[in-house]
Amino acid sequence: MSKPLQNNKYIEVMDTTLRDGEQTSGVSFSELEKLTMAKKLLADVKVDRIEIASARVSRGEFEATRKITEWAANNGYLSQVEVLGFLDGTKSLEWIEQSGARVVNLLTKGSINHLKYQLKKSKEEHVEDIRNFIHKATDMGLEVNIFLEDWSNGMNNSKDYVFYYLDNLQHEPVKRFMLPDTLGILNHNEVYQYCAEMVERYPSLHFDFHAHNDYDLSIANSYAGLNAGMKGVHTTVNGLGERAGNAPLSSVVGVIKDHTDFETNVDESQLYPASKLVESFSGVRIPSNKPLIGENVFTQTCGVHADGDNKRQLYYNELLPERFGRKRKYALGKTSGKANIKKNLEAWGISLDRESMEKVTQRVIELGDKKEHVSSEDLPYIVSDVLNTNMVDEKIKVVGYTLSLTKGLRPVASLNVEIDNVQYQETSEGDGQYDAFTKALKKIYSNLGKEFPKLMDYMVTIPPGGNTDALVETIITWEYGGEDFKTRGLDADQTESAIKATTKMLNLLENRMEMKNHGQRKMQASK
Repeated sequence: MSKPLQNNKYIEVMDTTLRDGEQTSGVSFSELEKLTMAKKLLADVKVDRIEIASARVSRGEFEATRKITEWAANNGYLSQVEVLGFLDGTKSLEWIEQSGARVVNLLTKGSINHLKYQLKKSKEEHVEDIRNFIHKATDMGLEVNIFLEDWSNGMNNSKDYVFYYLDNLQHEPVKRFMLPDTLGILNHNEVYQYCAEMVERYPSLHFDFHAHNDYDLSIANSYAGLNAGMKGVHTTVNGLGERAGNAPLSSVVGVIKDHTDFETNVDESQLYPASKLVESFSGVRIPSNKPLIGENVFTQTCGVHADGDNKRQLYYNELLPERFGRKRKYALGKTSGKANIKKNLEAWGISLDRESMEKVTQRVIELGDKKEHVSSEDLPYIVSDVLNTNMVDEKIKVVGYTLSLTKGLRPVASLNVEIDNVQYQETSEGDGQYDAFTKALKKIYSNLGKEFPKLMDYMVTIPPGGNTDALVETIITWEYGGEDFKTRGLDADQTESAIKATTKMLNLLENRMEMKNHGQRKMQASK
């Protein structure tokens, strides 16, 4: 495993997706999901530390922690795995020790209001409780970091208490003091001022900053904290977290790299795969316009921009998609110009003369005016329609199928598929009607020795208003040969629309393969 750089410009990135991120409403990770994400974050993304659990929450939390610490111990990451603990005598410490973890993040009170009205203790009593906890943890061989919960309100309303707290604990064996804007109340100017005060008063201490995103300021506040001298920053993948969430890992890393002279150990190319993994496990979709990881952020929509990209990359910035393992795309719609369409056609190996390009461009604009979604995968069909060609040869046809849904029984699908004028029949059951359909289809493909693409995402759009005969749009994302692509189906029935999208996908792949083979034969013939 790679080690962090050791210099004054190095910033520790601590990701708390598995603890604070799991506080997102409706999100709960299984033991296997937590282990998978922990491996991804430490071994691939290479964050410095991960916070994976809260002590004493549940038996499942304990088992997940135990699995992660066992893997971490065997692979040299155990010191980078942290668990939240509480001032509860030795109960949290015993839980953490038995789970196999060796780093405890102690939750303490960073504001006088939290101390008075939640713990109902004096500042002297609280400091003494913390000191006793630290000594017990140290005796057990555990490393201690400390959260000053509600520190931002502490600095706003009870700064003397914050300083009393640190004056009395600064010489204890605490590795990191972690400063959270627990309620997301600060702006970047306040963060800079308060963090700078902490660093100036306690220059020998290691401080982390922990932002929340209630005002959409988590990135700006993290940036301000680092510039004020914070040595660490806390994040979650996709910005998961309570209320409006935490600072997103991908954005924090991008800002550090491009807007500061600080350094991290994070592998940018692994940020997008990690984001998609967490999206899948959490069930919380990444907004299409989410910086760095959203579906649309490396997509040029305006035809002028696509034209500019062809002319010395006039619309590029430092956030090149290749840094994050992604590719630039050119969207199709009413603002598309010929440059956008040309770039999408090139991906299909299609070249059109000027007049044909004009006709295809006009059709794409017309569809966009009707608010119809147009993808790159639709282009061969549009070209066939507009120019009356056989650009898309329907080599695969779903001749017929039956779908059964019976209470108490698993759904079953029987289908008859024609491939290159030969018909094949198969039956399968599944977790739903569409799942049963695809499993029957996969049986046919398997018998023919053909590879079936992997379904990556399934999105259904149902028009509002309660109109039961309205058309349903199903957009399915597939992965084949290391590349992702989408196909769309439209029908009054949701399952029918998904079947149409699937049939379109199979024909596109067949035609793409045919074009590829034709190109190879042409090259061989010319040699």
